[in-house]
Amino acid sequence: MKPEEIAKMAQIASALEVSGYPKPGNVHRTRDYDDMEFEDFVISGIVIGDTIREACTDVDVENPQLGKYILQAVAETDRWIKNNTNLGIVMMTTPIAVAAAISDSFDDIRENIKLLMGNTSVDDACDLYDAINIADAGGMGNQDEYDVASDNAKNELRENNQTMYDVLKISAPWDMLAREMTGDMPAVFEIGYPTYHELRQSKSQNDACVLTFLTILSHVPDTLISRKYGSDDAMKVSLMTRDLLNIRDEPDFKDRLKEFDDYLFKNKYNPGTTADLTAASIFVSYLKSNFE
Repeated sequence: MKPEEIAKMAQIASALEVSGYPKPGNVHRTRDYDDMEFEDFVISGIVIGDTIREACTDVDVENPQLGKYILQAVAETDRWIKNNTNLGIVMMTTPIAVAAAISDSFDDIRENIKLLMGNTSVDDACDLYDAINIADAGGMGNQDEYDVASDNAKNELRENNQTMYDVLKISAPWDMLAREMTGDMPAVFEIGYPTYHELRQSKSQNDACVLTFLTILSHVPDTLISRKYGSDDAMKVSLMTRDLLNIRDEPDFKDRLKEFDDYLFKNKYNPGTTADLTAASIFVSYLKSNFE
């Protein structure tokens, strides 16, 4: 698949994810937050295109430089938007995109993600830390070992030969994106992508996006919520989502969905990790269609 086609699909996925409404607890086309607006996410989805295309061109499988391209995309976003709008999406999208670029069929992508992640380097880890710091994203590296906020973090990574895969593996127990990137991406490939790919055959783009988001959240408690408020609150939100999905065919579903969005917004429950997984799932669905 051509790098420019993969890049366009990544941009489309980013735009469709943020456009989904009312996508509970997140910025969407009818809901802004105090520190970021819907348009910020649209812009950030556009500006990653050049980097994704470059990452997918003449891939060196032994040294795919995933960290370099994650940093490059986040730095480019920072030139246009002064908020962390897409770090998670970039982290998920980059290995999927590069894997697609070296795959002969859709079924090769997941295995190639594992291959590429296993071939990440210490430089990739340092670049990832720089990307996290540019985005000012908390949680992934806040730990006693290799704390991303530490001034000496990158020296420690180099001294201990820690690759990007290694540091994400450390964060995997409490960060869903790290768990996905080091664990065969089960939420994306086994929950999100199949759900979206089926729904887009019979539903509007918007409904497919929102229902995919809800399906992921109902299965996987959001780690952004759990880091801010604890695992019990994250589980509570997931159970509420499960109850909501049980009435998806009822006449008052849309009203209940809007009420849920309002409830999460009011209580500052932001399932941002789920949004990232949704964008990645949409991306994979488009890749599937273009491989067929």
